[in-house]
Amino acid sequence: MGDSKKSNSLWGTIKKREITEEMKSSYIDYAMSVIVSRALPDVRDGLKPVQRRILYAMYEMGLRHNAKFRKSAATVGEVLAKYHPHGDIPVYDALTRMAQDFSLRYPLIDGQGNFGSIDGDPPAAMRYTEARLSQIGEELLRDIEKNTVDFMPNYDGTKKEPQVLPSPLPQLIINGSLGIAVGMATNIPPHNLSEVCDALIYLIDNPKATTQDLCSFIKGPDFPTGGFIFDKESILEAYSQGKGAILMRGKAEIEEKKSGKMQIVITEIPFQVQKSSLIEQFADLVNNKKIEGIRDIRDESDKEGMRIVIELQKGVSPKKILNALYKFSDLEKNFHLNMIALVDGIQPKILNLVDLLNYFLEHRRQVVFRRTKYELEKAKERAHILEGLNKCLGEIDEVIRIIRRSADREKAKVALQKRFKLTEIQANAILDTRLATLSRLEREKIWKELKELKVKIKNLTAILKSPQKLKQVMKEEFKELKEKFGDKRKTKVILRKPQEITKEDLIPSYETIITLTKGGYIKRISPSQYRLQKRGGKGILGAKTTKEDIIEHCTIANTKDNLFFFTDSGKVFKTQVYEIPEMDKLQKGKGIFNFIEISPQERILTIFSLGKKDIEENVKYLTFVTKEGFVKKTPLKEFENVRKKGLIAILLKKGDLLKKVQKTTGKDELILVTKNGQAIRIDETKIRPMGRTSFGVKGIKLENGDEVIGMEVINSQNVNSDILVITKNGYGKRVKLNQFKTQSRGGTGIKISKITPKTGELVAIKILEGQEDLILVSQKGQVIRIGIASIPVLGRTAQGVKIMKLAPKDQIVSALCI
Repeated sequence: MGDSKKSNSLWGTIKKREITEEMKSSYIDYAMSVIVSRALPDVRDGLKPVQRRILYAMYEMGLRHNAKFRKSAATVGEVLAKYHPHGDIPVYDALTRMAQDFSLRYPLIDGQGNFGSIDGDPPAAMRYTEARLSQIGEELLRDIEKNTVDFMPNYDGTKKEPQVLPSPLPQLIINGSLGIAVGMATNIPPHNLSEVCDALIYLIDNPKATTQDLCSFIKGPDFPTGGFIFDKESILEAYSQGKGAILMRGKAEIEEKKSGKMQIVITEIPFQVQKSSLIEQFADLVNNKKIEGIRDIRDESDKEGMRIVIELQKGVSPKKILNALYKFSDLEKNFHLNMIALVDGIQPKILNLVDLLNYFLEHRRQVVFRRTKYELEKAKERAHILEGLNKCLGEIDEVIRIIRRSADREKAKVALQKRFKLTEIQANAILDTRLATLSRLEREKIWKELKELKVKIKNLTAILKSPQKLKQVMKEEFKELKEKFGDKRKTKVILRKPQEITKEDLIPSYETIITLTKGGYIKRISPSQYRLQKRGGKGILGAKTTKEDIIEHCTIANTKDNLFFFTDSGKVFKTQVYEIPEMDKLQKGKGIFNFIEISPQERILTIFSLGKKDIEENVKYLTFVTKEGFVKKTPLKEFENVRKKGLIAILLKKGDLLKKVQKTTGKDELILVTKNGQAIRIDETKIRPMGRTSFGVKGIKLENGDEVIGMEVINSQNVNSDILVITKNGYGKRVKLNQFKTQSRGGTGIKISKITPKTGELVAIKILEGQEDLILVSQKGQVIRIGIASIPVLGRTAQGVKIMKLAPKDQIVSALCI
């Protein structure tokens, strides 16, 4: 029994409580402690408690902007001992961040020594570095001794510390803030001081101003690392809601070296991006072959500023490389603005731009009011003393006589009060006056000071009584601060959105050759792999083939074109040219099934490309010709959405095959050519547009055993050109187009070439449009590149000249002009 009573006296009464309620209550207490006492800044001075304590401790230590530097360890020790009962590392981390010119737009501390770098290097230990308040950091504490803010006991009750700093500048927005609390986080970017001061002055004069009004002054964040921000609308939206994404980009320029090689030079990077980390990202992109064409990456940064140099390989597009760096690295990054701050010191709240500035102005109004009141009281106290002195100094002999006759100070004080009707304070001031003050010159100084004090008292009283005059004082101070600390923007604002970088934007644009074998292997080859040769040569091996697998289709396209595949089932499939792998001329290629969902039973009859250039040239139709001479044109828009599993493009009659697809405007002419050397020129306007699920109409009447091998488009640009004809056995010639008159569709046409066993049947035709080179491809993969000028212009009935010498049982399958 006795033991039980003893236990209760030691531990008190035990109360039963649900563990869930206890956990909930304790967690809420912990969360609020983190929110209020550590992670979130106060909207009034823009500081977290640890930052405020560091600045106040340095102020008390006399570490003003013009004082000698002192070891950072001394400041950290002072903060820990008097104000911040936590670890030394968080205090030193906060101190060093306030000294970093790449973290704060306007550093609050001057640091001497290694305070870290934009590369992510940590600061030196606190015993090595030295610090003092910067001029702008000292400004945050201006007038703190004039009862401008409330003080509270420190953690052990031995000292007082300010609940908030007077802060004549909106530190929260000019330097921003980053903090992660429990269940919430703040991320406020820095801004330009000059712009903010202008906005504050406008807001004082226009209390109902909107965020849009203020954004005419505050253009957007102004990061210490410079760079660019984009899209006025998204910036306005973020400021209006208090949260949103703002796109940042580093500053990069394309330079040409004396050697002619190109390089990208980066001199500014997005805020909160480490330079060393960014360079590592670049290197990883190169190593992983996500970006190709970079020769070397160097960091040439020095005391003069940042300079990252990216040397490019010869022939690559610098713009494409730069776009890839924007897309895949932190050279372009979103700043996720989230303006959460403590209102009234305890309430976390999301603030839009107007709210944030209004809360600061209210704080500033109270500070100016309290300072004015303090100065008025001090002025009145001084004036009261000077009035007493003024009364007595006119009768100084009487004053001296009263003091001499008095037995002690107390009796002298009473006598003076009675004789001159003074207050106790005034009488004590008379008794404390030195004899030197009794001179005429000193007496004039007192009269002058009293006169000035009366004017000051009148002005201070007027300020306290008039809200307008109080606002005027605030406006003048903002103008002074702008004059003293204002500077130009570092971050350039681009009003429009940046052009969205797609995968296609990162692909260099150039001509390439697409080959497709009978066995379904496809690849693309750079034309530069084929050097120019003389007419009649064997050419070089352009692809490794087997007896069973021969090259069946070949076309030339731009890397950014769409590539269409038409099959014997009448379907069309589509992929992008750049998705076809670029390979060496001797490589086999990759299976077509990797790019389109074609069934093994389907056979590809023809391929062709369609690009932006075609749309710009007013292409409106796809025009088809079949082996049996049927022609059909279908509006291009019907092929805009070709599904992965294909789309019906044309209906084919039994035994018929699609031979060629061309892009037409609806006002062109067509020339159809057969393997036996017949050609017909018809007017496209005589062919009505048809849907995808139609057969078409007769374009040319064929003799027994003959079939169409190709179709070309005649337009205003090539109407006076030549048409090139190539035979199976490597013979060819040029024929003037004006030798073919327009005929009605469905006729037999006229002779375009003499066909003999030596020449073989016609296999390819091409209308020439300039000084192109000709590339001929054979079934067995032989390729020759020759100048068009070496091929003679001959009559319609000529058989042509030898262009390419073929191996036995080999034949020409395709002719390309580049």
